[in-house]
Amino acid sequence: MTEELKKKEEPGLEESFEKIEKLLERLGDKEVTLEDSFRFYQEGMELLKYCNARIDHVEKQMLQIDEEGQIHEFL
Repeated sequence: MTEELKKKEEPGLEESFEKIEKLLERLGDKEVTLEDSFRFYQEGMELLKYCNARIDHVEKQMLQIDEEGQIHEFL
């Protein structure tokens, strides 16, 4: 699978955060069963792990400028 195709299959951070918000709304519904609550919780935790990994990846790609004006990748 090519990197470009893989990126298209992965949701973006905004989309993932929207899904987390919807899961939180569903968890707040008093009509939701205990089993569904656990399933929503697990799905939300997986989305949070994904978001954290994506944010970590972006942070590592950030650039730093040193005192001489040279650009270095932030690691």
